[in-house]
Amino acid sequence: MTEKLAFIGLGLMGGFMAANLAKKGFAVNGWNRTPNRPGITIAQGAGATICPSIETAVREAEVIFTCVGDVPDVNEVIFEDKGLINYAKPGSLIVDFSTIGTQAARDIGTQLKAQQFRFLDAPISGGDIGAKQGSLTIMVGGEKKDFDECLPYFEAMGKNIIYCGSTGNGQAVKMCNQALCAVHMVALCEALKMAEKQDIDPNLMIEVCSTGAAGSWALGNLGPKMTESDLEPGFAIKHLLKDLRLVQEIMAQSEYQLPGVTLAENFLKVVANLDNGEGKEQGTQAMIRYYNQEKNA
Repeated sequence: MTEKLAFIGLGLMGGFMAANLAKKGFAVNGWNRTPNRPGITIAQGAGATICPSIETAVREAEVIFTCVGDVPDVNEVIFEDKGLINYAKPGSLIVDFSTIGTQAARDIGTQLKAQQFRFLDAPISGGDIGAKQGSLTIMVGGEKKDFDECLPYFEAMGKNIIYCGSTGNGQAVKMCNQALCAVHMVALCEALKMAEKQDIDPNLMIEVCSTGAAGSWALGNLGPKMTESDLEPGFAIKHLLKDLRLVQEIMAQSEYQLPGVTLAENFLKVVANLDNGEGKEQGTQAMIRYYNQEKNA
């Protein structure tokens, strides 16, 4: 593969992803809106070229990856005055890894097509662990030929790469994924509290239950973090709350409610407001703090 790549957004996830592309020998230009982030150092250390502007990052690229936060962030780096469409080559392929919801992805795809660009929505799952290990799940929507072109790059960053159909379908599946993640956290917290109240070592519970029908990624990866009071973010509460906002917006359009998601969202909001609002910066495993409050002790 001789295509030149650009990677816009070198945060907790993007830094590792750009690094994994560079480790596979791909030519990667990286740029991040905020300087001096750890992800910049990670990408550069693996061989990516860090550019001083979005213009220098994308002007020669055939494929441009974006990995930022919310819908306004994606629109900013793509469409605004200094956005990449002002500098990218017509016909280049823009691939967005952000979680922005189904309709936003379809709207962005339509706008880009009108300006002679191609687009894939490719939200990811697996947290910072998956990004570092190159074992992400990548859910992709868009034209199949564009997916096929991008597959070698996806394979450098992930282990489970699934073509989901037309533009927006990757986001549609990701929304289901986030609903599962949120409700899994409720179940995990409650299982840990049950173990505690029965004087059972919670790590024993995690070890045993991980092997049976109740096993999950959350139980195996976030359960031990909870028992060790490790609340550092692999995926921050503020980001999951953003995703659940998108889930609720989708369901509001269909006039159908998801009470489990609403319950998880409410618990996460309580924790997000702890420590004068700094709780939102902790990992999603910090939901256990809701259960550790005095009223639940």
